[in-house]
Amino acid sequence: GRGEPELEALDIDFRHLFLSWFNRGFLVLRPINWESPAHILEKIIAYEAVHAIHSWDDLRRRLQPEDRRCFAFFHPAMPDEPLIFVEVALTKGIPGSVQGLLAEDRDQIDLGDADTAVFYSISNCQAGLASISFGNSLIKQVAADLSTGLSGLKTFVTLSPIPGLTGWLRDNDLTWPPSDPETVRADAAYYLLNAKGRGGLPYDPVARFHLGNGAIVHAVHAGADTSDKGLEQSGGAMVNYLYDLKKVAQNHEKFATTKKVAATSEVRSLAASSGLSQTQDK
Repeated sequence: GRGEPELEALDIDFRHLFLSWFNRGFLVLRPINWESPAHILEKIIAYEAVHAIHSWDDLRRRLQPEDRRCFAFFHPAMPDEPLIFVEVALTKGIPGSVQGLLAEDRDQIDLGDADTAVFYSISNCQAGLASISFGNSLIKQVAADLSTGLSGLKTFVTLSPIPGLTGWLRDNDLTWPPSDPETVRADAAYYLLNAKGRGGLPYDPVARFHLGNGAIVHAVHAGADTSDKGLEQSGGAMVNYLYDLKKVAQNHEKFATTKKVAATSEVRSLAASSGLSQTQDK
């Protein structure tokens, strides 16, 4: 009803309490692996929000091999409830397709050859905590943890979906996706650099998240997620966001003040080659 000041004050107090209770300092990062308790593994299957886990075999392929990792944040008061988790692939070079990462018959690599850590899935488990972003500290801490154990790791990237792409293009009266991969890549790059939502921030929610964390748009791939969901969301396109640990703080500051999307020159020229750059800029 009417704004009752006592209740509003209470609400603010609760939010403050809630934020301090879930303060990053309280959270514990734990690896999840094939030996983790079944009730935790069941939650990983249930909460996976990006690339559905279809079976225990599917889960095993993501947790058991040496070149695959998974980490979750827990709160000490809820030791059985992961708050957010990330799935990581250790690879040689930067992958451009999730099919390759998740293939049943892929070749495992020798850990000594791994030079790249790929964050290919980040899932927030508790809907009530959606407004509190732990993703930022999760990625940085996992990167730091992995680097201490594996000195060969030089590159930290995501392989991310582009969930807003198809909808944005349709809203702009474009029939999408086109059949040729180069147009898919160019249009996706254009969208990532130029499509704006509320407050001048990127329209794409995943882009807002990673750019807000201080990552940059590194590369765009066509035919990268050929699942029904991937084709529906983005015509199969995916993007690597690069976390350069020495630069994330300044990238984060720059993005917060200018809202300008940081990207490699390759992605910039790709976006400029899109037919959209002619139609939209008029």
